[in-house]
Amino acid sequence: PQPGVPQPAAEAWSRYERACSTLLPNAVSGSARGALSLARIEAHYFKHAMFVDAGQLLEGVKALTHIPAILVQGRYDMICPAAGAFTLASAWPGAELVMVPDAGHSAMEPSIRSALIAATEKMKAPQ
Repeated sequence: PQPGVPQPAAEAWSRYERACSTLLPNAVSGSARGALSLARIEAHYFKHAMFVDAGQLLEGVKALTHIPAILVQGRYDMICPAAGAFTLASAWPGAELVMVPDAGHSAMEPSIRSALIAATEKMKAPQ
């Protein structure tokens, strides 16, 4: 509630998050308004442990095992480390794991974007 505190803090968080999201430095900056909105949403989710219990998502994947999926994971993802993708892929027999060797977390990285497009094209093709 203190004037002058939330906006600079949100902008610092945004810079930190961008630095962690890409393999190579990214000079693109987000909007100041967007930084505050994103920081508030993320803080809310972090405060409430993402609204899930420990192990809940992995346990719930059992309901999806009949559905094909392509999991795209950046090798250098510091936001969602690759170990999570390996664990999910091993629990989901219908899933294909695509490890992108030269990318981090961001879907805007060229290699991740290409892998996501390829996955989308593969999924829309008749099986």
